[in-house]
Amino acid sequence: MKISLNHSTQNYPDLLVVPIIKGSNESECLSSISKLTGISPSILQTDFKSALKESHTLYYQEDKTSKRIVLLGLGENPGFQDVLAAFRSLLFKRKSSLRGKMGISFHLGNAPADPSNWIEAAVSGTILGHYKIGLYKTSETGDWDAGKSRISLELFVGKDVANKAKAAADKGKKIAETQLEIFDLVNAPANKKTPDTLAKWALQSGKTHGYEVKVLDKKEIVKLGLHALLAVNQGSENPPTFIIMEYKPKGKALKKIGLVGKGVTFDTGGLSIKPSTNMHYMKSDMGGAAAVMGTVEVAAKLKLPFHIMGVVPATENSVDSKSIKPGDVIGSYDGKTIEVIDTDAEGRLILADGLAYTVRNFKPDILIDLATLTGSCIRTLGTYAGGLFSNNNSLAADILAVSQQTGERLWQLPMWDDYKKEIKSDVADIKNFSGNPSAGAITAAKFLEAFIQGHPSWAHMDIAGVAVSDSEFSSQKSATAFGIRLLIAYLQNMEGKGKP
Repeated sequence: MKISLNHSTQNYPDLLVVPIIKGSNESECLSSISKLTGISPSILQTDFKSALKESHTLYYQEDKTSKRIVLLGLGENPGFQDVLAAFRSLLFKRKSSLRGKMGISFHLGNAPADPSNWIEAAVSGTILGHYKIGLYKTSETGDWDAGKSRISLELFVGKDVANKAKAAADKGKKIAETQLEIFDLVNAPANKKTPDTLAKWALQSGKTHGYEVKVLDKKEIVKLGLHALLAVNQGSENPPTFIIMEYKPKGKALKKIGLVGKGVTFDTGGLSIKPSTNMHYMKSDMGGAAAVMGTVEVAAKLKLPFHIMGVVPATENSVDSKSIKPGDVIGSYDGKTIEVIDTDAEGRLILADGLAYTVRNFKPDILIDLATLTGSCIRTLGTYAGGLFSNNNSLAADILAVSQQTGERLWQLPMWDDYKKEIKSDVADIKNFSGNPSAGAITAAKFLEAFIQGHPSWAHMDIAGVAVSDSEFSSQKSATAFGIRLLIAYLQNMEGKGKP
């Protein structure tokens, strides 16, 4: 999608979108629109209430040319995610009629003095609104093609904020384009998405965006001693992969960041098999891996000043005569032995190897993992927030702050040592499940903590309830790309603090 800036207050394109906050400068904005269209502000206020995602189209003539203005409601006190959601909804609903140049005004008294956040959100929402979920449909109605936008975007802003506006638009575009790829990856069914598929995606991304990617095959995984990953993979015909993505900035890195993502491309639960009702959604059990892969790609695209290693242990958790059994004792890269109480608690097993590998070989300043890990987290927080666990209060506070800033919300849960007794094993160093249905997300985090080798600045995000969600964009739950924007915002906030 081509994006340009314009500082004019006239000669708008044939379609102009004007986002409006309910109550804040609403009258001033509608007065400006009244001057353009000749429609009285009182009539505009009668027909348009500025509710979130509400849209109202006005038609007017300018120099004998028919033009349209779409008033787009943002509701009261909109956050970043509200602006993004409003633009994505608008584009999605009107996809069949949008062609040519579309303008978005941020200088009709309708936006903050510094509209950078709005611009980033609007550009991202506009691009994400192009997404079409029918990856494998053989027939379609209409000529909408998510890969070929039929509009160009013209942003109307004041000259005083031109540089900020350009940077915000560029960031919004780069993040959203990666998120579109992640949507496809997470939404793909398991027969179209194996551990090797994730590896190939990472290799292509590294080649395209200039960062290093190394993929270990099963033979190399055996040699390295990633025993927990191998144990989970025992029941699958598709071999595991261990994906190592490394982005290095050209200049001096502010910090070394280790990211680890759970890459289970399909989770049957193993011999502790899941109920059939929602098992088809287990194709998305690699949502943590997708977040890590997308974050490394965007960091490379934005040229962030951090040395980042993204690690993805990838496997299926399938049922076979060779599958690990409840009660088995397995090894791990860390050296600890693990009693497998529940084979459906497999994500923490492969993360244990990923975390230990990252700490031992990369020695990051900050260690973060993301995983669609527990149903317990969904029962606790629903589908409105992910769970955050950390052994570092400062790190947790910084992540929570950006979760509010981006709208990718997290809620911190405790990591008290009282929970350690829940995963004490009589026959091994640790067991992977307490057997107790309560506090499942917390005991899972305590299990992971045992494999970070004492790292002092670690955070775990359980994104089981937010990696996919119900929305107006699909008839079933679909990918959200949760975590990418949050992690990029976290890194950029840290970059701002690190500048002299």
